[in-house]
Amino acid sequence: MSDPLALNVLGGPLLACSYDPLTGFSRTGCCETGPEDIGNHSVCARVTAEFLAFSAAKGNDLTRPQPQLRFRGLVPGDRWCLCAARWLQACDAGVAPPVVLEATHERALDVVPLDLLLKHAWVGPGREGPGRAG
Repeated sequence: MSDPLALNVLGGPLLACSYDPLTGFSRTGCCETGPEDIGNHSVCARVTAEFLAFSAAKGNDLTRPQPQLRFRGLVPGDRWCLCAARWLQACDAGVAPPVVLEATHERALDVVPLDLLLKHAWVGPGREGPGRAG
């Protein structure tokens, strides 16, 4: 469960990113972050095949199941809390996955400018544009 005081990058309450697969630094389903989260796992993204390949090439294969951690591995379309710096690296490489703004913690702004997140906002079924839930 998200900290009720946690805010997203739009200034509203932080919404859940994913419960299946269960994500978040503390595996709460939310992209909460704090001093113990050195990687700043604050960006909620809908991962793409291109991003997953990029991450694997950087040494973090998110598609590989890790049963000991109850992790099935990610597939394109899954939502996952990413390290803000890795998302920015992917953006610089042209493979940034779309961002779920309402589920992206405000601490992402310590690393990624808001205009960049807005540019990469996920717009899917029932969504009218950046920051608008359908």
